[in-house]
Amino acid sequence: MTVGIIIGTHGESARELLKSAEMIIGKQDNVEFITFVPGENTDTLIQKFHEKLDALDTSEGVLFMVDLFGGSPYNAASQIALPKEKMDVVTGVNIPMLLETLSMRAASGFEDLRNTALTAGSDGVKSLKQSLKNVEEDDL
Repeated sequence: MTVGIIIGTHGESARELLKSAEMIIGKQDNVEFITFVPGENTDTLIQKFHEKLDALDTSEGVLFMVDLFGGSPYNAASQIALPKEKMDVVTGVNIPMLLETLSMRAASGFEDLRNTALTAGSDGVKSLKQSLKNVEEDDL
């Protein structure tokens, strides 16, 4: 099996991130999401995360991919992941991070996949004009 992934965000973003990724690379197994809506708290999120963990094969580990460092989804996931060897929380989830991580799961172990998520998330943030400038400089 592959490393399990749970996407957690404020609002409905997690649902839409997964839908967008699956539109591009197809239906994904061993992936879940949780939403965080007004009126919920860290305890609610911990319960939601545990429900999703019960639905996953966690034998290869679990990456929690959340939107904001220090936000409620991060805080809840951290409480679950911290004592576990093959669980971690990666912040700043975006489409490039999610696509690359999902695509590499079959060929990557837990630590490599976590590193893939971190690299792809930051590498996926670009400026049009800076990218064009870099291309022009490379042509010289």
